[in-house]
Amino acid sequence: MAKIGVAGKAETESGPLTIHVEDGIAHLTLQRPDKRNALNDVLIEELRAFFAAPPEGVAVALLSGSGGHFSAGLDLSEHVSRPAPEVMKHSRHWHSVMDMIQFGGLPVVAALEGAVMGGGLELAAAAHVRVADPSTIFQLPEGRRGIFVGGGASVRIGRILGPDRMVEMMLTGRKYGAEEGLALGLAHYLSEPGGARDQALSLARTIAGNAPLSNYIVIQALSRIDDMSRGDGLFAESLCAALSQTSDDAREGLKAFLEKRQPRFG
Repeated sequence: MAKIGVAGKAETESGPLTIHVEDGIAHLTLQRPDKRNALNDVLIEELRAFFAAPPEGVAVALLSGSGGHFSAGLDLSEHVSRPAPEVMKHSRHWHSVMDMIQFGGLPVVAALEGAVMGGGLELAAAAHVRVADPSTIFQLPEGRRGIFVGGGASVRIGRILGPDRMVEMMLTGRKYGAEEGLALGLAHYLSEPGGARDQALSLARTIAGNAPLSNYIVIQALSRIDDMSRGDGLFAESLCAALSQTSDDAREGLKAFLEKRQPRFG
């Protein structure tokens, strides 16, 4: 696991996931370029280990892939035949890791390029901000391979696209390009060619400058409020407002606004 030194930097040894921490931003890079960064159990475990205990001082994670691709999904070459109960346990483990990424409290910005397919799209959908390079291709090919999604797509991607469009996408194996993905919400930003990582880093720096409690509440609350009834959601919103608006960071934010300067959050 990465360790931050006195200069605020950190490195990991080479492996399927490399981690470099600098100025409060953890750069997580999927490092299986010969497999288009296909996801295997080792890589999923390294993602779990990082998000279970991010290094102290990390404010935002920037997730990307190496070799011109984000991730082509599950590594079928390492697929292990399992009985149904074990398949379910394996799927539920993926769910727990994706939930850790989405709800762990650490903002995650994903820089997307090339293949963002199957499990790779499930991983991207767990991130909070997604920047797509024009080369990005989104696909859920499971339906054409005789299998079904198992890493959370039916919930996360289904809520982005709606069930009708997701059914069509899986039945036909349809691919969406970067501009189509932007229009559908699979990406939030479309970068210049080759610029997804730089734009993602710029956004990560902006997010790192927010009040930590505000970032945490936004991540924890909004998706859960979407699951609630209208009345319960409004009540939860009031609780979040009460927590954030009475914090030291809120007082600093108001003072900085009145003094026409950038806030210095704790």
